[in-house]
Amino acid sequence: MQDILTMLKQLNRPRLLIRAARFGQKDYRRERDLRRILKTTAAPAGPGRAIVELIGVETQHEDKRKTGDASYSIARHIEVLIALMAEAKFLEARQSA
Repeated sequence: MQDILTMLKQLNRPRLLIRAARFGQKDYRRERDLRRILKTTAAPAGPGRAIVELIGVETQHEDKRKTGDASYSIARHIEVLIALMAEAKFLEARQSA
């Protein structure tokens, strides 16, 4: 699981996106938001699995942002980053317990 956290720390995204995601973390609700973001009926059992799936979704958003794709949504990208940050906190808390 440490490799997942290392991967997240190595992500290099625009400062404004990261700041917006940090601000939005207080409203994150795993049960509600994770299912919607991942488009599944049930949230993944643990934060490690959720992070792996979220990294894939975030990479798609980042590719669209970089290429100037007209379907890119900054709001959706921030939602994914919020979920990634929150799940990383859950994972770190679980590992330290």
